Amino acid sequence: MNKIKYCFASLLFLFGALAVAQEEEAKEERKPGHYNQSKFKQLYEEFSTPNTYRSASGAPGPDYYQQQADYKMDITLDDKNAKIYGEETITYYNNSPDDLEFLWVQLDQNVRAKDSKSPLRNGNGVNFAYTAGNFAKTYVTEPFDGGFNIDFVKDASGNALSYTINQTMMRVNIPQPLKSGASMSFSIKWWYNINDHVNDRGRSGYEFFPGDGNRNYIIAQFFPRMAHYSDVEGWQNHQFWGNGEFALPFGNYEVNITVPADHVLDATGVLQNRKEVFSRDMMKRYNQAKKSYDKPVVIVTQEEATAKESGFANDTKTWRFKTEPGILVRDFAFATSRKYIMDAQAVKLGGKEVMAVSLYPKEGNPLWEEQSTKAVVQTLETYSKFTFDYPYHKAISVHAAQIGMEYPMICFNFGRPNPDGTYSDRTKFGMISVIIHEVGHNYFPMIVNSDERQWGWMDEGLDTFMQYLTEQEFGENYPDVIAPNDKYPSRRGEPSKIVPYMSGDQDFIAPIMSNPENVYSLGPNAYGKPATALNILRETVMGKELFDHAFKTYAQRWMFKHPTPEDFFRTMEDASAVDLDWYWRGWFYTTDYVDIGVKGVKKYYVTSKPTKEMEKYMADRNLTEADLPPLVYLAAEDSEDYSEDLKGKAPTEVSQNLKEFMMDNMSAEERAEVKEPKFFYEVTFDKPGGIPMPLIVEYTYADGSKENITYPAEIWRKNDAEVKRVVATEKEIVGIIVDPKLETADIDTTNNAWPKKEEKSDFDKFKENIKGK
Repeated sequence: MNKIKYCFASLLFLFGALAVAQEEEAKEERKPGHYNQSKFKQLYEEFSTPNTYRSASGAPGPDYYQQQADYKMDITLDDKNAKIYGEETITYYNNSPDDLEFLWVQLDQNVRAKDSKSPLRNGNGVNFAYTAGNFAKTYVTEPFDGGFNIDFVKDASGNALSYTINQTMMRVNIPQPLKSGASMSFSIKWWYNINDHVNDRGRSGYEFFPGDGNRNYIIAQFFPRMAHYSDVEGWQNHQFWGNGEFALPFGNYEVNITVPADHVLDATGVLQNRKEVFSRDMMKRYNQAKKSYDKPVVIVTQEEATAKESGFANDTKTWRFKTEPGILVRDFAFATSRKYIMDAQAVKLGGKEVMAVSLYPKEGNPLWEEQSTKAVVQTLETYSKFTFDYPYHKAISVHAAQIGMEYPMICFNFGRPNPDGTYSDRTKFGMISVIIHEVGHNYFPMIVNSDERQWGWMDEGLDTFMQYLTEQEFGENYPDVIAPNDKYPSRRGEPSKIVPYMSGDQDFIAPIMSNPENVYSLGPNAYGKPATALNILRETVMGKELFDHAFKTYAQRWMFKHPTPEDFFRTMEDASAVDLDWYWRGWFYTTDYVDIGVKGVKKYYVTSKPTKEMEKYMADRNLTEADLPPLVYLAAEDSEDYSEDLKGKAPTEVSQNLKEFMMDNMSAEERAEVKEPKFFYEVTFDKPGGIPMPLIVEYTYADGSKENITYPAEIWRKNDAEVKRVVATEKEIVGIIVDPKLETADIDTTNNAWPKKEEKSDFDKFKENIKGK
């Protein structure tokens, strides 16, 4: 056996003996056993079991199915009385393996019925002051009655079907079960009072303009809609309380909408009778817009829209819409007003031409004519790049006060300048951001059709993440909006933006994996935190290439289908070969936070003299140095081992014994590959926070140079509280910083540096502030 093998075998024996000794000592104070408490354990306890409907890879299984609901509707808007009337025929296809005993229909407008339980679901107390209007609305005014009035429910032969309404859900009682693979048609006639969404809040409704007596209607959730039935939930008939949004099947739509003749209208689907409802000038400009790829073309001018504000036509027009063959949608919405200005621009996406459209009253200008369609175009381009080419033929941004809401091909967005036309950067960027966000919802959840009522983060969080990427690209592409050296002021997405929420009162924080109705702060919980988690995953944990491929795989696997959280989590791992169970657990299933720091640093010197610990070990076993192979020891500067022969010596003075050891036990070729480190440090990192993250460390050396090392998150897998790393270097370390670029949303950076930075007390800061005045 050569010397190297002898030394290696001897060292293995020595370390094995040390382990046995430690085990014997542990017997004296042995603790009871425990369940697996590792943050890195598999998520089998949290995940549902894969099956033939949804595979373990996160892809749809061989038996995956989804229901379909086709609608034919005739809608009439009563502008004078702010009412809407409708009659629909629903054809429902039971593609499930189950026979259905009854059908569930959603009546979401019933959240505004006079007897709605929604206003009673939260506790409240007496405020110390109220505005007169708020006091009257809260305590002395009859509530607005905006619920559905159902005139009839009939089968295809015109026979009445019995039904039962439970708040926002209606059970249609069918004579015999709807067999697996069968379909049936039935009709519903209804009407309701349209709400003032500005004063009474709401996801849709009208805004009244007292200056000219007109209304801007943004109409959604306006028809009884089929509830979603799936392999996961059966019937998704959870009540609509207001926060949890919608779960809907895909289908085809044919919708005729009758409104005053002087209105301009747009909606989900392809307009079938454009030449009937557009003027000759509008048609000419629209055809120009179809060929304009660099800027919008105004189709209805501000002067034309303003001229109609006092007209109030008594006659009507019917706008006819139909979805494209083979391209299903999950919902339908429309917007209409005589106040609308319209502009449009063409966008090329994957060989298809899409129209980016904006509708807005003069109150939105000049901001809307300057920025709205730009934001639509950028959204379509960026989202398509990271997911799939936009499949629909248009995307519409509609101006609305105090609201941001999304539907297939159409969305409602706030952002209004002052009456004199001026606006702040806050108003401008707020408007651009909400348009990006709401247009982006076409991808999540209108196409990647997650269950919003159960998992709000699956659409809001993924969309907010994509919104961040789009905002940054918008800033790069429009120097007239963002100066070349500036960055788009994204409200969410960057790690630092979520720190206040994650460091807040734990009594008022819920995990991301919570129903939207059960969280305390829906914005940070469903929008900000998951968006930040995905941004960190992309930038720091996985890297852009792996993340982008996996994210696109998820989007393309589940476009026009109904994914669950597990489908997303599993696909991200399946397409990247990155184990992320620890990440999903920490960020999505708990309210833990990130806090990682430098606990301590010890400097060591190389010596050939046994340390005190080694001397004790040898004494306990009647060993001498002669019984052991040549060994090298590291003596801590602050220990008893820092003996007289080391005092005053620089760490560069490596002992002659070490050099001789290397000469005697390594070949010339091996020695040529070995650097002789002159400085040895034991750095202890601690983790007060519950979320494990990659340990990103910047080492600063005496010569001013810096080195960045990222230790993977798995460094915490065997000790969740603290870990140590020995750093052997040729240069003296003078500073250490954890997470120097603030990539991990660390909630407390006061422990991130060594030597510890002196923090001024609040009193000292107060004194300096007073002195400065």
